[in-house]
Amino acid sequence: MQTIDENQLFRKISVRILPVLMLGFFFSYLNRVNVGFAKLQMSSDLGFSDAVYGFGAGIFFLGYFLLEVPSNVILHRVGARKWIARIMVTWGILSCATIFIRTPMQFYIMRFLLGLAEAGFIPGAIYYMSQCIRRRAVAARGVCFISRWRLPV
Repeated sequence: MQTIDENQLFRKISVRILPVLMLGFFFSYLNRVNVGFAKLQMSSDLGFSDAVYGFGAGIFFLGYFLLEVPSNVILHRVGARKWIARIMVTWGILSCATIFIRTPMQFYIMRFLLGLAEAGFIPGAIYYMSQCIRRRAVAARGVCFISRWRLPV
């Protein structure tokens, strides 16, 4: 029977898990800031005022805040892989649905729902890493994940 060195095992796990989580974090960040990029066209095309835009951009974080802890409780019960997949699928569908926004109320609802959908992703990803990677290495992998650095393998 072939034995695998512990360092090789954790290296292999890191190479498989971290890139996917880092890509998810990139899209998470992009999702948060894309409303800022869309503001110029959105304001002129849909006639949104700065107040409508500001409230819509901020309400995202209200949804995120409200579901952060419950999302992580569910993640612990359901399992990290399934729950993170659910987060990413729901959030992707809602992101695609933003193309149908025409009124300020639709904008508010969509941004709030996006916050609800994305809640728990980052802490869930760190929890997921902690289940697969040695305790002393989780901090280093977490920093690489959040800062999007390439981890030396």
